[in-house]
Amino acid sequence: MPETAKDHSNLATGFRLAMRRLASGVGIVVAMEDTGPIGMAASSITSLTMDPPAVLVCINQSAGIHYSLAPGKDIGVSLLSAHQQDISAAFGGALPRERRFEAGRWSLDEGGIPRLDEAQANLTCRIETMTSYGTHSIVVARVMAVTIGEPSAPLIYHEGAYI
Repeated sequence: MPETAKDHSNLATGFRLAMRRLASGVGIVVAMEDTGPIGMAASSITSLTMDPPAVLVCINQSAGIHYSLAPGKDIGVSLLSAHQQDISAAFGGALPRERRFEAGRWSLDEGGIPRLDEAQANLTCRIETMTSYGTHSIVVARVMAVTIGEPSAPLIYHEGAYI
């Protein structure tokens, strides 16, 4: 029987396999710390509402950036293009934290939050709420500013690879 048709008795294994099949756009979530910027690649970025404009981001509580997040703090979200796999990999752990911003060209928005200059779009957001659930925090952030880049195909993550 092909793996796709198997009935997995181990719920965790089956759930992981199922969620790998959900194609997701990739972005970089950034925050500022006293020591400078911190960021991570994320595929759990979702438009939440248009009024007010808001996004939902799920962050693993063991991620380095998690400790820099709190209601009232600003974050940036840079939505990646298909040709930016190297930037996603760098922020996904291929580079140490202190070297990640060497990948791509970054500038600061009006509030001092890093944004990727070549991103499809950059969102400057203010965290409104954070809710702990299992191993992650659900971050709801109001969009305060938007910068739109050149149109391009999105970077999509599916089955553990970029497509």
